[in-house]
Amino acid sequence: MKRLWLWLVPFAVLAGCGRQGTAPSDPNHAAAPATAPAQQAADPTTAPQAEAPAPPTAAPAEAVSETDEPVDAAEGSGVQPSLKLGASPATAPTSAQFREGANYQKIVPAQPTSAPPGRVEVAEVFWYGCGHCYALDPAIESWRSKGKAAYVDFVRVPAMWNETTRMHARVFFTAEALGKLDALHSLIFREIHVNGDPLNSVDKIKAFFQQHGVGGEEFTKAFSSFSVENKLQRADFLNRRYRISSVPAFIVNGKYKTGADDAGGESQLFMLIDELAAHEHGGAQRSPDAAG
Repeated sequence: MKRLWLWLVPFAVLAGCGRQGTAPSDPNHAAAPATAPAQQAADPTTAPQAEAPAPPTAAPAEAVSETDEPVDAAEGSGVQPSLKLGASPATAPTSAQFREGANYQKIVPAQPTSAPPGRVEVAEVFWYGCGHCYALDPAIESWRSKGKAAYVDFVRVPAMWNETTRMHARVFFTAEALGKLDALHSLIFREIHVNGDPLNSVDKIKAFFQQHGVGGEEFTKAFSSFSVENKLQRADFLNRRYRISSVPAFIVNGKYKTGADDAGGESQLFMLIDELAAHEHGGAQRSPDAAG
């Protein structure tokens, strides 16, 4: 394992807010995500998967573990949700502009999604305290409302690395349980990165919700509800299965993982997501308002 760690260090790449970051980013950080503080250290979880052994006559390569954490469905989250796994066409998933291993990673095995048949799920794994996530969020909202194909179901999955990210994940699911997520999502980002409120305690979070029209008892009931607890378990399960080491990260149909740095920039990111989603939908070319 020591040799694997030494091998990985030269290849560490800053691709967002890393697992070791625990404090919200400086508000000025959002304007220049490429110069973010080095929050993401080299992590054994970012090791590439071992390639399948090539010619049958050759001795199989020694398997290398991608992570020191258990990722069995029975571990970590406790309960695996009842979700579906889709089948992927055998053709190349993207145009020649993008390459597997460079611009996106294939997730093996493919992971569960909540998308019904005929739909393609695109999930963003994010953290409210991440300056990169805050900076990219307006472009995501634009793509979600005007750019994505009609057959794409966009969902968000909060990061679940430590107590800070778990607290912010609870904020996300509480807003969702109260039916206020669409109204409050961008305001939660602004509260942290513009107003300087880290939302890192129950009292601060309760005060924020009360400022936006939620009664104290209503907040308390939702914040500790079974629904929120269950969704936190599911988010933890997905974080482990996706092997998330930095955010924002994007998962297409439980099978492909990418990010803005991997894709080559913000505009290329959405082009890549669209290509992967079209492939998962059956390979047909799409227009933003095409029927799913």
